[in-house]
Amino acid sequence: MANKAPNNDQLIAHIIKGIEEVKGNDIDILDLRQIENTVCDYFIICNGTSNTQVNAIVNSIQKTVSKALKDKPWHIEGGENAEWVLLDYVNVVVHVFQKHIREFYDIESLWGDAKITSIETNY
Repeated sequence: MANKAPNNDQLIAHIIKGIEEVKGNDIDILDLRQIENTVCDYFIICNGTSNTQVNAIVNSIQKTVSKALKDKPWHIEGGENAEWVLLDYVNVVVHVFQKHIREFYDIESLWGDAKITSIETNY
């Protein structure tokens, strides 16, 4: 029996939960569905304060999603130096940055036509 792929809403909820469990900062969801020729439906962007926290966020996302949905990233990039780690869940791509790297690349402005939802955190 084939595994049923989780829907985007479930996947996003568990990714956000994984980020929040290790106090990831400045969480934004970019909805790319109304933009032509995009590689996925959503970007989730957040940042940590160090390479240690970036790695902790990445590990927490993977653990939370795997435990809840039995899903794992199709591809992961950037784990070596942990300045910008990309987790590709096919329809949802997660970008975990160190703050200064996020400010430098400013992905949100590159995808200015996307609907951006910022997630409020209580820490």
